[in-house]
Amino acid sequence: MEKVIIIRYCELHLKGNNRGFFERQFAINMERALKGVKHEIRRQSGRYLIENFDEEEISVILSKLNKVFGIHTLAVGLKVNSDMGEIYNAAKLVCPQSGTFKVETHRADKTFPLNSMQISAQIGGRLLDEIKGISVDVHSPEHIVNIDVRENGTALVFGQFIKGAGGMPVGSAGKGLLLISGGIDSPVAGHMIAKRGMSIDCVHFHSYPYTNMQAKEKVLDLAKILSQYTCGTKVHIIKVTHIQEEIHKKCNGEYMVTLLRRFMMRIAERVAAMCGAQCLITGESLGQVASQTIEGMTSSNSVIENLPVLRPLCGFDKNEIIDRSKEIGTYDISIQPYEDCCTVFLPKHPVTRPKMQDVLAEEAKLDVSTLVEEALSTLEIVKL
Repeated sequence: MEKVIIIRYCELHLKGNNRGFFERQFAINMERALKGVKHEIRRQSGRYLIENFDEEEISVILSKLNKVFGIHTLAVGLKVNSDMGEIYNAAKLVCPQSGTFKVETHRADKTFPLNSMQISAQIGGRLLDEIKGISVDVHSPEHIVNIDVRENGTALVFGQFIKGAGGMPVGSAGKGLLLISGGIDSPVAGHMIAKRGMSIDCVHFHSYPYTNMQAKEKVLDLAKILSQYTCGTKVHIIKVTHIQEEIHKKCNGEYMVTLLRRFMMRIAERVAAMCGAQCLITGESLGQVASQTIEGMTSSNSVIENLPVLRPLCGFDKNEIIDRSKEIGTYDISIQPYEDCCTVFLPKHPVTRPKMQDVLAEEAKLDVSTLVEEALSTLEIVKL
């Protein structure tokens, strides 16, 4: 009898001839997550098992695996030989000592002499006879003893399922570049896209000395949390102080945010080309702030030449985004009171529905290409 962690995956079984690619990426990501922890990963049909680990590290392993996209459920259980006596001994250890219960059996090995119903009935009957504090409830039990008879002569016996992160394995859906600020929204946007299998790099714009170095560290702390879900990331840090100063000096102040967003998108597309990203990702939510109207988004998008821009939060309200940020562990860092570059030179009344002809007229007052190149010359890359 051996203690194991049983992993069931999400959508990989739907992938047909491509399933092998997704399963390999899935296994690689689990190995990355468990680096430095004693373990072995073994694949069974439709399952993965974590074996040969130190039992005192179970909580550490579960915590790390809970951040691996592609996992549907986790369960700590026992692996025994496909023998009714051994299955019962394991079930007795898994079964609670009080309350209602039922036994559910999955029989992958169709050569096993008993079918699923018969296995459940026999094991359940013996448990009921020997454990005096329990009773059967097949409709709404407080506890379920799960038995999984595998094709390789073993059986898995376990109780509670733990919900996994869901989604698809990171690295199976290309690469994106996340425009990350110190706010609540952008880390959530990156998490949502990573959940669909996309690798994520980040780009962050700062306005030192108008913003302090603590604002930069705050962003790196957010990226570190995000990197736990994305199997690592790189943060491209770029200074845009000179751009804001030029806009402030030469342009109508009401267009500060609109013009700055256009510069950010231009620069981000250049960074994406450098790091091999196939799209840009932002944390914009329609109507949330002045720059996130459809006119503002249209203005920002118009400078992008080759890449799609993904806005996974576009239809979310703020409370939904806050709830997700708390779930993934970024909220407490995001609300630290360090300002990002978008608050520098912020006008009292920013334009909310910019007309393209007016935006272009204001932008014509600037040497756009020189300002972009100067920003790129400040590029710093931090690998997490």
